[in-house]
Amino acid sequence: MSLHQLPLRDLTHILKPRSIAIVGASADPRSFGGFVLANLVQFGYSGVIHLVSRGSAEINGLPCVSSIDQLPRAIDLAVLAIPEAGVLDAVRALGALNTAAAVLFASGYAEAGEAGVAKQQALQAAASACGLVLIGPNCMGFTNFAEQIPVTFEPLKPYGAPSAKLLGGPGPASGVNASAKISAKVNAKISVVAQSGFMAATLRDAFIGRGLPLATVFSTGNEAGVGLEDVLAHCIADPATGVVAVYAEQIRRPAVFLQLAEQARKKGKPIVMLMPGKSERARAAAQSHTGALAGDHAMAAVQLQRAAVVLVDSLDELFDATAILLVHPQPSGGGTAFVTGSGAMKNLALDFADAITLPLPALSAATTDALVAKLPAYAVAENPLDYTTIGVRQPGLIGELLTLMVADPAIGSLVLCIPAGPAMAQRDKADHILPAVAASAKPALLVITGDDGPMEPFFVDAIRASGVPFFRSADRALRALRQVAAYGQNLARAQRAQRTQGASAAAGAAAPLPAPLRTPLPASGLLAEYQGKAWLKTIGIATPQGALAHSVDEAAAIASRIGYPVVIKAQASDLPHKSEAGGVIVGLQSEAELRSAWTRLYANVAAYKPALRLDGVLVEAMGNKGLELVIGAKRDADWGAVVLVGLGGIWIEALKDVRLLPPDLAEDDVVAELGRLKAAAVLCGTRGAKGVDLQAIAQVVRRVGQQMQANPDILEIDINPLVAYPLGSAVPVLALDALVLARTT
Repeated sequence: MSLHQLPLRDLTHILKPRSIAIVGASADPRSFGGFVLANLVQFGYSGVIHLVSRGSAEINGLPCVSSIDQLPRAIDLAVLAIPEAGVLDAVRALGALNTAAAVLFASGYAEAGEAGVAKQQALQAAASACGLVLIGPNCMGFTNFAEQIPVTFEPLKPYGAPSAKLLGGPGPASGVNASAKISAKVNAKISVVAQSGFMAATLRDAFIGRGLPLATVFSTGNEAGVGLEDVLAHCIADPATGVVAVYAEQIRRPAVFLQLAEQARKKGKPIVMLMPGKSERARAAAQSHTGALAGDHAMAAVQLQRAAVVLVDSLDELFDATAILLVHPQPSGGGTAFVTGSGAMKNLALDFADAITLPLPALSAATTDALVAKLPAYAVAENPLDYTTIGVRQPGLIGELLTLMVADPAIGSLVLCIPAGPAMAQRDKADHILPAVAASAKPALLVITGDDGPMEPFFVDAIRASGVPFFRSADRALRALRQVAAYGQNLARAQRAQRTQGASAAAGAAAPLPAPLRTPLPASGLLAEYQGKAWLKTIGIATPQGALAHSVDEAAAIASRIGYPVVIKAQASDLPHKSEAGGVIVGLQSEAELRSAWTRLYANVAAYKPALRLDGVLVEAMGNKGLELVIGAKRDADWGAVVLVGLGGIWIEALKDVRLLPPDLAEDDVVAELGRLKAAAVLCGTRGAKGVDLQAIAQVVRRVGQQMQANPDILEIDINPLVAYPLGSAVPVLALDALVLARTT
């Protein structure tokens, strides 16, 4: 479905209303209606304001009417600053007047349990019947800073010269209009969309505190009408918006959101999002390890990152990554250069970057030689760089060092971490060092250490006017750059995929997958292991030699053909976890052992589940020992399919060392993801052991992913263990067990 076909609302009359009615207007300056009116007046709203008040004939010189039915028809926006008990009647009355939209501050709806859900449904029905668009309920409204239109009950001041502190740093910079200067530099602003009013206000205040330009701040609340996706679509289309900061507890239209994310990526507008819910329990219906580990939040995260959404882990990262991407919306995926004048800070940076897996790559020989030519003999030309005390006598030289380092091909971003120093030193930094940081085409951050320590106003002015992302904490700067670097990688990956798709389309490839990948499943529901393995073979995944036996004599014949030792496994779709039932017996060395084990296996299963009827017993050659992995996939009704790879066997539950990947990831990208496992060193070989065939593992991941794309009836796949063998083995990987769950017809 193309973007213009999506069920999105036009917010023009909401964000730029020509007329506003405040229902519940009050002369009390501390009432919700009083706050809304004061904000509109203070911001110089130029449209028509209508007031509905039962107790006042006029407020601040504006006339009031006593009831909604006395309002004129076709007002663009009504603000309901009234208790919940009167909201439903007010919505109906406004609808009768063809009011276009209404903001509902009241709470006590879907967030308050079943009774609240019923109230909200009644509101939606009433609004839908008359074509009234709802914002909220349980929201704080919005502020269109680009047009200076505040529709919120929170007292605000027009935003020009910020009055809050700079991330733990100094306050306002001598009245400088930093927002205007930064906006002129980057020609873009930040828009904020949050389902929580608290978070919308928090983000707004954080960006104002940094002197960053704002376009729109919108609280969607319970989303009885206007949803997150509607506002996001507006922000993407808005020429003034360069980056969107999002707080979302629930994405109600995932397919729409992902398509909007694709549009934002193509327009070069990063979406930075904080989405809580990592700790939620896996769905009870999960049949496999994959199902248990790939919870709703994790699956959403895979698809969001695939769409190049910057999915951050904390509010600090949401503030910080947004600030960086406002200035540098198209970062590369390279590592970070850390530059300081302190050996101690260099060591701390090494430890912290390692802890958060932020690469600080080695510099090229050419860069190193150029640095050596400029540094004193006792300084080490490397990354991180401690340039020692040369800045005291030659402040301009530090700018030259920064320019050299940021130009290195391995470097994707830079952090300059320095103290403020005395006034003379701050003047040197403003005149000689800051311009070099600001000139960087790659994300370049300035950290002034000292926490809340004072800084000279002229230095603050220079920093804010430069547009350089500014921090008082090296830890926060590095954490933010980790997110920016990941965004650069996801951006490049998405762009590669887009080019590949474009090339295929240009070549006339209508994209049918290879014939084996279109092979239908042998059954619906939960497949027995023998059925799942037979299907795996058709898509090119190796399994042990063997066959299904229906009698002990047939089992003996199979074992004689494939050779001992063998394993026997009870087979039934209603027995997914055979070991728990005593339905797996391994290491059988002879026909006599096989016949004895056959009797024991049937007795075990009968004791475990008396009514169960087996399809038969799978007789297989024992696989050689190797490194046990798990490869799986799961389909979510909202978010689609993801693929899982990690350490398998008994370790999957103990360590949960897995990576969740989109199903269309390229083979080389899968290999790169294998390198991000905690067990990556084991895959590559340790203590003289030979590494396993990473490319063969990646091929299995690709085949599973392709099948999830090709066959929407597959709900889960779980290959555990997939045994990987040393590089150069005749059979590099072998699926020893398989669980496949298909949609029932």
